[in-house]
This record gives sequence, structure tokens and C-alpha cells, in this order.
Amino acid sequence: MVDLEIRRLGRTEMRPKALGLGGGYLGDPDRPDSEAVETIHEAIERGINFVDTSPEYGVSESRVGVALTGGWREKVYLQTKVGSHPRFLRDFSKEATTWSLENSFKLLRTDYVDSVLIHGPRYDIESPLNECLDVLVDWKARKRIGHIGIGVRQPEFHKRAIETGEMDIVLSFLDYTLLSQSLADTTIPLALEHDVGIILGSPLTGSLLAGPEPKIDVEKKIPSPLPPSLIGSRLDPSVVAPAHRMWKWCNRRGLNIRDLAIQFALQAPVKGNGIVLTGPSNLKEFDEVYQSATKEIPENVWEDFKNEFGINP
Repeated sequence: MVDLEIRRLGRTEMRPKALGLGGGYLGDPDRPDSEAVETIHEAIERGINFVDTSPEYGVSESRVGVALTGGWREKVYLQTKVGSHPRFLRDFSKEATTWSLENSFKLLRTDYVDSVLIHGPRYDIESPLNECLDVLVDWKARKRIGHIGIGVRQPEFHKRAIETGEMDIVLSFLDYTLLSQSLADTTIPLALEHDVGIILGSPLTGSLLAGPEPKIDVEKKIPSPLPPSLIGSRLDPSVVAPAHRMWKWCNRRGLNIRDLAIQFALQAPVKGNGIVLTGPSNLKEFDEVYQSATKEIPENVWEDFKNEFGINP
């Protein structure tokens, strides 16, 4: 077992561990609050010091807020988002942004958040970079938030956001995994050039690389056409076949695809300037990912994997 290294996030002063805790699946209202709190506490006990959440993630913010009371808040960097609250979904006006921030801080039970990201603009990047960004810059100046970033998929949106000079962090997802490495040719070098921190989300492509046999999520209604955020996700039929090939290859060799997927993301070419964000729904799933993140993969496994799929860290 290897230790998780300490990384940097660009020009911020934050020095998180290489693996961060995403709160997306911790916000399921059908699961008990205690389960999420237990998962957050265990992650922190194991050294995880970066916690991400969003108003979009069900009751995630309120659970994170509960979990970080009693001295736990001081142990982590805390990140939330604006622009994705269901009440003001993709509303990037001054009023909506201010309301969302105030609501998030109340739920998180804090008067300071280390970073806030503009979350999920689908087809327009200019609107979020006007009033919404102005509010974030103001809150940063008043030391209510530490750093500003953007959480979105499209590399052209990353580029435009970085060009403002206000972005400290870029969060992307699904584009540096075993199934897609396009971010290595687009946003990663640009972020490094501007000393912007990099957060890589969805290293397991939802459940496709999590260990069980990959298959289409038949319980989910698949929109057509897929929005940018779902292209290449577990809801995209085009990636299930390659995921299954990798899973089968690992299965024949007694390997767990999850180990390779997590280790691959952790070895992304970010030059120590970025972290991987994982989103467990409970303590068992966190433990599985943590074990994968701290497991050594023999070099010959990567060599064989490269020979088969043309991919290696």
C-alpha cells in the first residue's frame, strides 16, 4: 500500500491529498443522513482533506454541514458550487448567484468556503462569466470565499473561463479516464500554463469502471441527444463496449478494473498540480476506492494493458 501524496491546486495555497471526496452520491435523500456523515468522517480520518459538494446534489450540502461540525471543518478544504441549485438551475444572474451562495453557506454551517465553482453551463459560457463571476469576485474580495473556479465539461469553456484571469481552479469530468484522455491535449496543458488548479472528476465513469460488469443503466431514461455532460458517461451506449472489453481483460487476469482506473487518473499528467475527485455513496464504496488509490499496480500489468488497449499512465 502506498500513501496518497500531497498535491497543489495551482496558484491557490491549498495543498490537498491527491484523492478528494466528492459529495454527489452522498446527497441521496432516500439514504440515511448518518451514512453520509459516517463516510465523510472516515474519509477525513484516513487523511482525505478536500470535500466537494453542490446544491445540485440532493441533500449533500446539509449533510456535509452536519459532518463538519464539532471541529471537523478545520480539517478540510471545502468546495461548493453555484448555478446548479434546482430553484435557479443554470440561472447565472446576480440575484440567483447571491441567493445560492447564502443558502449554501447556511446549509454548510460555515462563514467561509475555500473554493466555489461556476457549475455546469451547458451551451453558453458568456452568461456565467458576467454577473455570476462578478458576485464571486466580490465575495472573494470580502474573504467569504477563498478561490474561484469552473466545473464544466467542454474544453472550450475551460479556455474562455481561464482567459478571464479570475479562475483559480478548473474541474472537469469523464475526459481523463481509461476510456477517454482528451483532457491531456486540451485543458490540462492550458491550466498548467496559467497555474490553474486541476480537478479530475468521474475517474470510474460512473459505475462502468467501478468493478462490476459494465452495462447500460436501464433504469435511467437516456435523453436524446445527450447533453455535453453525459457524453461518454455510463448513460452513453458508445462507451459500454470498450469498458466491457477492459473489464473482461482484467477479469481474466484476476485484476479489478477499479484499481487500474483510479491509479490511471491519479497519474494524469498534471505535474503535481491537481487532484482526483471520487464520489462514493457510502462507507463501503469509499473504502473500495481508497484501497484502489493506495494499491501498487505492477509495471508489467500496465505494459500488458498498453499492448492490448494502447493506454498507460
